[in-house]
Amino acid sequence: MWENIVNYINETMWLKIMLDAYFVFIVVSLIVFIIAYSRRAFYLIFMLLLLFGIGFLANSFGLPISQNFYKYFVFIGGIFAVCVIAPDFRNISYKQDSKDGFVVSSENTKNQIVDAVMYLASKKIGALITMERHNSLDQFAEKAIQLNSDVSKELLINIFTPNTPLHDGAVIIRGNKIRCAGAYYVLTQHDEIDKTTGSRHRAGLGISEVTDSFTIIVSEETGNVSVATEGFIIKINDRDKLGTYIDMFIDKK
Repeated sequence: MWENIVNYINETMWLKIMLDAYFVFIVVSLIVFIIAYSRRAFYLIFMLLLLFGIGFLANSFGLPISQNFYKYFVFIGGIFAVCVIAPDFRNISYKQDSKDGFVVSSENTKNQIVDAVMYLASKKIGALITMERHNSLDQFAEKAIQLNSDVSKELLINIFTPNTPLHDGAVIIRGNKIRCAGAYYVLTQHDEIDKTTGSRHRAGLGISEVTDSFTIIVSEETGNVSVATEGFIIKINDRDKLGTYIDMFIDKK
C-alpha cells in the first residue's frame, strides 16, 4: 500500500509539487518559530546548515573518510541539538500555558504589597514576591507550600522573616490571594548579568523570562528594591514608583 502511495505521488506532478512546498513551509515555519524565541537556537541552526553543506560537498567529491565521519555525526549531532534546544522549548511551553481570562487585584492588595516591601527593605530582609498575570504559575506553585490566603502586609512580613520555615523561595500572588510560599524558579542564564548578582535576583529575572509575571525583589544585603518583568530587572527604591509599576503591569478592579 505504501509503495502504491509513493508511486501515485511520483506520477502526479501537481501533488508532488504541493507536497514538496508543504514540507518546505513546515520546516521554514519551525525554524522561524525557534529563532523568534531563542538566540541560542539561531546559532545552532546556522552551525547545522554549515555542517550539512560540508557533508554535501564531501559526498559530491566522493571523499570516503569525510563521508564515514559524517554518517556518525548526523546521529550524534541530532542528539546534541535536541539537548541544546530543550531548555528553549521548555521556556516556550511556559509562555503558552495561559489561564482563561485575566486575574485582577484590588487597590488594597497593591497597598498591602507595597507596605510589606518597603518595611522589608528598611530592615534589609530579603524577599521575592511574584504577581501572576496571564501565564499560569501552577507548575511552580504546586511544588511549594499552599496558602491561598488573603494578601496582607503582616503575612508577607512573617513569611520572609529570617529563620522561619517559609522565608526561602518566592511568594506567588494570584489576584488578591497569596497562592503559595516557598516557590523556586529556574535562574536566568543571561551572560550579561553581573556575576555578583545573587540567586534571588537571578530567580526573579529567570521567571520573568519564561512567563509574563511581575516580580518584586528585596535585597537582603542592601535593602534595595527591584522589579523584574519581561526579561528586564529595574531598581526601584521609591514607594510611589513601585505602586506605579504595579498599576502598569497588573490589572486591578
